[in-house]
Amino acid sequence: MLKNWINTFFYHIKNNKLFSILNILGLSIGMATLIFAILFWNDEHSYDQWNPEKDKIYSVLNDIGNHNIWTTNAATTGPMLKAVSSDVESYCYFYAEYAKDVISYNGKKEVLNKIFTAQKNFFSFFPYRFIHGNGKTAIQDRSSIALSEETAERLFGTENPMGKLVKYNGQFFTVRGVYDLSEKSSVMPEAVTTVIDDDIERTKNEWSYHYGLVLKIKNPNTTGRIIKTLDNLFFENCTKVYAKQEGMTVAEFVKKYGDPVKSSLLPLPEAKLYTGSTPFSEPNGNMQYLLILMGLSILILSLSIVNYINLATANAIKRAKEIGVRKITGATKGQIVIQFVFETALITIFSALLALVLVEVLLPYYNSFLDKDLVLVGAQFYTQLILITLLVILVSGVLPAVYVSNFEVLKVLKGNFSRSKKGIWLRNGMLVLQFAIATFFIIGSFIVYKQVNFMASKDLGFKGSQVIDITFKPKKGKTQYERYKVLKQEALKIKGVDGVSTALFAMGSQENSWSSANYKNEKPFLVQEMAMDLDMLDILDIKVIKGRKLNPAISSDTISSVLINEETAKMIPEKDILNKTILWRDQKVKIIGVVKNFNYFGLESQIAPMVFFYVTKINGVKDDIRHIFIKVKPDDISETIAGINKFWTQKVDSEYPFEYNFVDKNYARNFKKYENQRNLFALLNIIVILIAVFGLFALASFSMERRLREIAIRKTLGAETNILLKELSRQYVIFCAIGFLIGIIPAYLLLQKWLENFAFRIDIPVLPFITAFVSLLFLTLTIVLAKAYQVTKVEVLRYLKYE
Repeated sequence: MLKNWINTFFYHIKNNKLFSILNILGLSIGMATLIFAILFWNDEHSYDQWNPEKDKIYSVLNDIGNHNIWTTNAATTGPMLKAVSSDVESYCYFYAEYAKDVISYNGKKEVLNKIFTAQKNFFSFFPYRFIHGNGKTAIQDRSSIALSEETAERLFGTENPMGKLVKYNGQFFTVRGVYDLSEKSSVMPEAVTTVIDDDIERTKNEWSYHYGLVLKIKNPNTTGRIIKTLDNLFFENCTKVYAKQEGMTVAEFVKKYGDPVKSSLLPLPEAKLYTGSTPFSEPNGNMQYLLILMGLSILILSLSIVNYINLATANAIKRAKEIGVRKITGATKGQIVIQFVFETALITIFSALLALVLVEVLLPYYNSFLDKDLVLVGAQFYTQLILITLLVILVSGVLPAVYVSNFEVLKVLKGNFSRSKKGIWLRNGMLVLQFAIATFFIIGSFIVYKQVNFMASKDLGFKGSQVIDITFKPKKGKTQYERYKVLKQEALKIKGVDGVSTALFAMGSQENSWSSANYKNEKPFLVQEMAMDLDMLDILDIKVIKGRKLNPAISSDTISSVLINEETAKMIPEKDILNKTILWRDQKVKIIGVVKNFNYFGLESQIAPMVFFYVTKINGVKDDIRHIFIKVKPDDISETIAGINKFWTQKVDSEYPFEYNFVDKNYARNFKKYENQRNLFALLNIIVILIAVFGLFALASFSMERRLREIAIRKTLGAETNILLKELSRQYVIFCAIGFLIGIIPAYLLLQKWLENFAFRIDIPVLPFITAFVSLLFLTLTIVLAKAYQVTKVEVLRYLKYE
């Protein structure tokens, strides 16, 4: 019986080459699309899965009000929590951001991008496999350093690094461990030190938020109790204390200043795909992007399956008499179902193999698109592939098989089955579904394209095309500000340099500092602190729309005067805010000007209230300068940058390599993920249309070939070609319109949801809907009329000579 089924299968493949090729291509493209999405999904969910205590490790987050969640913590939190909670096994502080610096050994220098600073028990939270040394002693003191295997090879080659001295940040460290980074983790440092201990000690009594904090708890079921303890610690040590200092009751204090800080715990396995600020050093994944990719891939595979079912049920009419004869000769309904499912299984397995070939060929381009290193290996992936194949066989095979097995013997042997309404309605319903899915993708691609282009072309409120941002590393023995003043004088002498300034903020980065401000003891509000040199606004061409700029000739401008942006002005209930005084950082400062709003973080974020002040105003701030901004003239930019490079390496920093970025390009990286979404939607849109064309062409071809005799009779009776074309294409135009009406509803709702990610966004226009309908209608008429015209040229005698 199996041999007979195989022979029958290949007989029909041979006699229906076009339909078979379209079926296999459609399924293979759909399966390849889902395989790509699964590889990405698996990779993003693989972070920290290797960690044996991943279910006991949590990152501490703090909601400071208005759903503003910080991933940083105070140095007081960990010790206090450990002292009062028996549920906490241990804690570890760290700097969430990697440091980038030079590490040298015997005159050999290497620039490391991922130098991580944490307390000495860090390796008990992230127990990497150690090649030399062990996690307990690798960073046992302030002078110890641990290196990744790759870093050790770069510095020492084949030499054993243990006990060797390396120089970093003007100090010598002893290498006490070398670890392996072959597993994906939320922290993947090239080197680890404990220099954070100095800052922890200095701020151990302050409730200021500077550090990342992870807890290792004894029982994951006690997280609720730990969160309550954290909230209570803040309430007792901050809310109550501050209320008492201001002579208020707690209720009055909360009413004026808002709710106390509320803590939460983020499980380590969820850290990679956390949607807020990154709690660890590795960049966050994008859960929404991941879900979009998976959802669209499943939709495309569904379209391929619908296409297959449509063609399979249409093709079943050719086999109606075969089924009738089989039933008369004793075949049961179950045997017929199994036979057709078996045929579907052969096609699906071949499609899966072809899909793997497509993925293997296109994987390098996919990796480049996602900036990943995905490979077609792993037990998890092959298990998923088998399950997908079985699911496709089940869905694609069972429905056509059941449909075929229900053929009535007498009808099919009499030749009446081609008039079956059930078959027609099933195919037409599937065709409408294809049009609906294609509508969704065309509209989605258009709107995503419009939003990303809107972001790319929007006036951001500053100009950075001729401003370069240079990394300014600190040096021992000199303050950053003193170095900057000398540097500025010398750099202005370089040919092509139009201006030099500095600031403690950098467009396109996440660097920011926040504090509270209020006016006349009204409810306080958070402001973003923008420390800068006095000419920084000129460098970036940021406009002052009221009042004046900070002036170096006026001494009070460096001490008690500030600028605010338009958002801060909205917080002050005065028509004329110039020369008004606000309380900020426990000091009274005078507003002398209003800066026009500009986008700092990106167009997905609201513009925050900002306060601009001279970089020397706050103690310690001038020593935190890390960026130098140089505006260059548009003529001979490359020559100017070469001159800056020479000056920098000779007179500013000969240890650290000269690195710069143009401010606008640095900022543009912020919405690169949305450009990727635009490109993804466009690519998937092409795939969807391709599959829809396969289905429409095959179904139109099959349907019209079934009507050749009818067409011949009509031509004999005098029907004109244009009348025949109109009759043959009418139903497809109707199906196109119905599918379009069905598709626009989910398209509108889901894209409106996607646009909610952006503080600055387009309104959904009517044009994409018109474009989608016209495109689908044009596609439908092109395919259907081409095929219809072909069949109207039939030889009448060929189809009527036996009538």
